[in-house]
Amino acid sequence: MASESVKVVVRCRPMNDRERALNCKAVVSLDSDRGQCFIEKPGAAEEPPKQFTFDGAYCTQHTTEQMYNEVAYPLVEGVTEGYNGTIFAYGQTGSGKSFTMQGVAELAAYRGVIPRAFEHIFETIQNTKFLVRTSYLEIYNEEIRDLLGNDTKQNMEVRVDPICSSEEGWAGKGLLTSVVQTFSHLS
Repeated sequence: MASESVKVVVRCRPMNDRERALNCKAVVSLDSDRGQCFIEKPGAAEEPPKQFTFDGAYCTQHTTEQMYNEVAYPLVEGVTEGYNGTIFAYGQTGSGKSFTMQGVAELAAYRGVIPRAFEHIFETIQNTKFLVRTSYLEIYNEEIRDLLGNDTKQNMEVRVDPICSSEEGWAGKGLLTSVVQTFSHLS
């Protein structure tokens, strides 16, 4: 069974083409062994960097595959054993959430957490009978959108189910939930 505690992990994405073209300087460094992140203040070499400690820290040399195997794999294993699991990607625009969660399809080592998790689930249950339902929502700038729905631009309401049954708990009003039978239905 996977751990029942909340874990906070940081990942520093590589610089993108625009940042490299502008000769941007990296101000974030990581000590992955200690789970520490250091942030330098540009132009203030005399000030020590701010230091933060996390349950895990992954730098630009780490692939999504490494991060998935160490962080998400145990969580997804727990899901296949019947436990609930959540991966919550948080950060400012451009910080690398999509890079980590969706990934780069052309580079196997950088395929995202989402496709890896679904592939993992379907490989695990391939010889058993399961009902797999999925929904996919995005919270961005305080707007909630159903990414599987017909109108992905429409803002949704999210409400707590007053009965709080095991089926619902909280619900996006009109959130599309689809039954899927294979990994290819998701990709």
